[in-house]
Amino acid sequence: MCCTPYYVDGMATISHRELRNNSSDVLRRVREGEAFEATDHGVAVARLAPLGAPELPFPVTRPARRRGGWTALPTVDLPRSVSDVVDDERDDRW
Repeated sequence: MCCTPYYVDGMATISHRELRNNSSDVLRRVREGEAFEATDHGVAVARLAPLGAPELPFPVTRPARRRGGWTALPTVDLPRSVSDVVDDERDDRW
């Protein structure tokens, strides 16, 4: 193991130089589950952590379906074309 990080608050911290010189070793360790905080001139700038399930900023009540079922939606007859409505809306902005 070439990379020798130090630990701050339980997370391995590695300098920019260590990361550059030992990137393959660092990435192997990340793949194995270890997380690192990278610093540049002593200032923390990034976290390297294994990819897992992405954390979404909202709860997922049901997963999305692959097929949308668009044919089941009712058709709507509009008095004007969608293009005309969009053009009118754009004219209001100018």
